[in-house]
Amino acid sequence: MKYLVTGSAGLIGNQLVYDLEKSGEIVYSCYNNLKPIYGIPIQLDLLDLEGIHKIFKKIQPDIVIHSASLTDVEKCEVEQKLANSLNVTATEVIAKEVEQIGSYLMYISTDYVFDGNQGLYKETDLTNPLSNYGTTKLSGEKIIQDKTSRWSIIRTSTPFGKHYLKKTFPVWVYENLKINKKINILENQFTSPTYVPNLSEMILEIIFHRLEGFFHLAGSTKISRFEFAKMIATKFDLNLSLLNPVKIDSMPWKAIRPIDSSLDISKINTVLKTKPYTINQSLDDYVSNQ
Repeated sequence: MKYLVTGSAGLIGNQLVYDLEKSGEIVYSCYNNLKPIYGIPIQLDLLDLEGIHKIFKKIQPDIVIHSASLTDVEKCEVEQKLANSLNVTATEVIAKEVEQIGSYLMYISTDYVFDGNQGLYKETDLTNPLSNYGTTKLSGEKIIQDKTSRWSIIRTSTPFGKHYLKKTFPVWVYENLKINKKINILENQFTSPTYVPNLSEMILEIIFHRLEGFFHLAGSTKISRFEFAKMIATKFDLNLSLLNPVKIDSMPWKAIRPIDSSLDISKINTVLKTKPYTINQSLDDYVSNQ
């Protein structure tokens, strides 16, 4: 069985390729600039549509995990043409290639397809993105449904974990508090922080069973950024007084973020043997592996 993973040098892709290889699978690791550590490296520029076609024609993968996208929310808002090219146009080309080959496609999406007015969103809840990032990812979801026959769409929330280059929220909190730097943390934005090794395990279970449809794969704890930061500081025995709570309205962002984009995980709790971690479980494992 041949796997092709886009964005394989990214936070989620890196873990997926590692876990797939550990399971004995043949994995082609697609990347643009940062060469991946694991898998068979394949250079793939999502802006090179003909290049995408050639790679799919050559490899003929059985399973495709499309995790590559422009995830910088502010950059997506400012450079909308680039965001559309990477997150929408390239996704459509990949979907068409997958359908032509007859492969199974998994698309990694986001909680930012929701407006945040409700929280604890189920897979069947109405989408209403507030940012261009969310809009482009939702467009990608619709393309997958329209253009492919065998698909799954994964929505996740605030992924974090170890990575050889990328810094996730716990790293940012840790590095600032370690040098006694005071940092502003949102006290009224809520998500479902997702530990990437746990996310990868759930993804692999879905893939190995070829499950189809929408799945919300996220941590089982809805928590504010501020409370999350406090837990990180406590786990590392750092100074909590350096955490300054602020409101989301005070941030000088161009892109609007949802207030509460936490995800309901009742479906995967029923469907999967692998269960989402609580935030406490996630941080305990994260700290022990530092």
